[in-house]
Parts: sequence; structure tokens; C-alpha cells
Amino acid sequence: MLVRELRNPKTIFTRMCIGEAVLALLKETELKRLKILSVVKKAGVSRMTFYKYYTTPRSALKDYLQIVIAEYVEAIEKEDGDVHPFLSYEHILFALNFFDRYRTFFVTLKKQGLYSILIDSINEFVSIHMPITEELSVYKRYSYAGSLLNCFLMWEENGKQESAEDVAQAIYELYKAK
Repeated sequence: MLVRELRNPKTIFTRMCIGEAVLALLKETELKRLKILSVVKKAGVSRMTFYKYYTTPRSALKDYLQIVIAEYVEAIEKEDGDVHPFLSYEHILFALNFFDRYRTFFVTLKKQGLYSILIDSINEFVSIHMPITEELSVYKRYSYAGSLLNCFLMWEENGKQESAEDVAQAIYELYKAK
């Protein structure tokens, strides 16, 4: 995992600035054409600082998503104080609203053909945070995570014509316990 010093606010701020710089530049150019010099200028950091954390802009995007996921896990713990029932309507709605704050990041990655960064990170999250249970088999948890990601992306790309509550309800209906 690329995340280093996860709880240090200074390093998180620096890494988020780098990730946001890569994201902003992706609106103008493809990832393969992105230059480190452009990233560091946009982020307001030195090349040395960039290379302290990353080898490529792609690795900066992966780390940015890991920071977002860590924030998500922290928010879940604050919300529930314990293990969150992932298949609940409340959790699905919470997830949609949480990730809506990072909609530009998610949609830009998808538009740039970088969906693999998103799905790989979601799969890693699932393997760590969603224990296999009688209700939540290994395949159901990966199906649920992929479904949640895809529905979120489609909701964003379609201009959020439906409410978050309606989207959450549709996903919940697919996965609710029988």
C-alpha cells in the first residue's frame, strides 16, 4: 500500500495536494502525457517532495484514493462506533453521500480510463473491512462493492437525476437479507 504516515496531518495535506494537482491536470491531458514537473508546479511542492511519496502520477492517484478510503473508514467508525452493517440502506446512503464529496475524482478517473484504480482500491477495501459471514459471502461482498461503485458513477454521470435516497433504495433492494 502506498499510504505512509496515514495519521500525520502534514503529510496527508501534502499528499492530497499532489493528488488534487494530478486530478486537475487530468482534465487537460491524459495520464500518460502528464509530466512530474507540471504536477509539482500545480501542487506547489518540490520534485523531491513528490518523489518522497511517489514514483508516478498514477501512484499519487492510488494514494489519494487510499486517503479518501481511510477517511471513509474513520467516518463509518464515528457514525457507528463499531462494525457498520454494509448491506443496510443507511450505509448505502451514507456511502453515496460520502463519495459524492469526491465526485470529481471518481468521474475523472473513469473518464480517463483509470477505472482499474477505483475497482482495485474497492476490492482491497472489501478484503480488509468486509468480513465473510453467512449473509455476506465472498462473492456477494465483491458484487456489492462493485455494484455500489458502478451505481455511484452512473448516478454522477447522469447528473444525479434521482435522489441519493432513491439510488440507495435501489441498491438496497438488490442486497437486502432475505
